[in-house]
Amino acid sequence: MNIQWYPGHMVKTKRLIIENIKLVDVVIEILDARIPISSRNPEVSELIGDKPRIIIFNKCDLSDPNINKKWEQFFKSQGIKTVMVDSIKGTGLKEVVANSRELVKPRLEYEKLRGRLPRAIRAMIIGIPNVGKSSFINKIVGKGSTKTGDKPGVTKGKQWVRISNDVELLDMPGILWPKFEEEIGFKLAFTGAVKDDILDIIELAVKLLECLKELYPENLKQRYKLDNVDYDEGIELLKAIGKKRGAIIKGGEIDLNKTAQIVLDEFRGAKIGKMSLERP
Repeated sequence: MNIQWYPGHMVKTKRLIIENIKLVDVVIEILDARIPISSRNPEVSELIGDKPRIIIFNKCDLSDPNINKKWEQFFKSQGIKTVMVDSIKGTGLKEVVANSRELVKPRLEYEKLRGRLPRAIRAMIIGIPNVGKSSFINKIVGKGSTKTGDKPGVTKGKQWVRISNDVELLDMPGILWPKFEEEIGFKLAFTGAVKDDILDIIELAVKLLECLKELYPENLKQRYKLDNVDYDEGIELLKAIGKKRGAIIKGGEIDLNKTAQIVLDEFRGAKIGKMSLERP
């Protein structure tokens, strides 16, 4: 399965970023804490140039806490400001705002010396589809000011949102890049950054199970009440889960579509456990 998704509105988003980057003081790049490398658009650095940047690890409530700590240490060693964020509970939001003010402080002091009146800090929000940008903004504002959903592509155009007297956010639609490697494509699909409609969900679930049985075998055994997960083929593991869940169709066959959807939904909702698919 060759996973690629780059609809026309993403080309428009790229142009919007280029056109509006000069209006902002800082860029807040939102990543999925479960896949911080695969969810990081490689074109962003070129698009934003030398603008100060904060990296948010969103959905940290769904990822492995021990791996989260390793990622924090890794990026700290690279001199990059990072914040672990749970946009549902609001964890890390105050730290994001504080870091934004700190990064822009030299510019504000320079303008003050030149006699200019202070203005609000402007931050651009960038991230791939379904990474939680709208949920982040709604939580930080304190009300439902942007559309949210569990499907990629909810936000279609840029939106300015004021979160305090001195901070404004420019929310951009989710943007992928024209072509990504197979492994990255699967990880983006696992987490819902690529629309399920264009995918073979059985193959996707098989690939996910092959990944999870290497990284989190005990979680799989416990969640699906399996004696073992040592199947040579991921499809056999999927069938075993379907049997345990009673996903049976006429003739005693396993309903693979239903089972695949169960596995994907339960991974995305952390019902199998808090999991990280990438390590530093």
